[in-house]
Amino acid sequence: MDTIGIMAGSGQFPFLVARGAHSDGQRVVICGFHGNTDPALAAEADKFSMIHLGQLGALIDFFKQNGVSKACMAGAISKPGALDLKPDFRAAKLIFKLAGNKGDDAILRAVAGELSSEGISMVRPDDLVPALRSPAGILGRVRLDPDTASDVRYGYGIAKAVGSLDIGQCVVVRSGMVIAVEGIEGTDAAIARGGELGGAGSTVVKVLKPDQDQRLDLPSIGARTIELLARYKMACLAFDAEGTLFFDREIALAAADKHGIAVVGLPKDAGKFLLEISP
Repeated sequence: MDTIGIMAGSGQFPFLVARGAHSDGQRVVICGFHGNTDPALAAEADKFSMIHLGQLGALIDFFKQNGVSKACMAGAISKPGALDLKPDFRAAKLIFKLAGNKGDDAILRAVAGELSSEGISMVRPDDLVPALRSPAGILGRVRLDPDTASDVRYGYGIAKAVGSLDIGQCVVVRSGMVIAVEGIEGTDAAIARGGELGGAGSTVVKVLKPDQDQRLDLPSIGARTIELLARYKMACLAFDAEGTLFFDREIALAAADKHGIAVVGLPKDAGKFLLEISP
């Protein structure tokens, strides 16, 4: 029997990944993080441990002691909280190697490298719950009007540029202007800030960062995302369909239709797709 190690953050994703792994006949070893992981997740694990962020040595030791040969990351980690981490010796050495580049991708790739050096390979968590992957296309009943379509095209290019700098995955735009850019606060906070500044008619665009390692950090949306857009009377949520996790899709799309929000999953050739659906 294969054993998979799950580095678990917050939300429902680690629960779903654990259940998917068990359904696939795998033994599940979960390492959670104080202040991020729901302790109830222990019920989904064959072995469970809770550690503090920055205890990289403890994480690797726990996985090795329990026969983990492959691992994945599932669930959100509070990025502002991560600023206060107290790294152990192994984590401190890794952070020192990163020098000035401590963006999400750089840190996650470095952690994956440490695991690999111990014989633990990284796998994509969504392979265990493929139904969460979003399809491409206009997913609800609301179509794009000309102004919104233009904002999606503009916002997509900006979001990719921001992502290439390893800053964030999401931007809020309106009338060809950038209203908010996601930083360390995360997508929900960026949307809320964009809604407060841009108001009704704003568009949210969330993308994969260029060359993003999809084993390590998948963008996600869900019913909570639509609730935020509805609160600020936003016009559209557009996102890279490839690799994006869409939680509670049926509930989210029903809410989007109710509030007149267009939901657009952008395929790999997003530029061509946007031209084809432009009014």
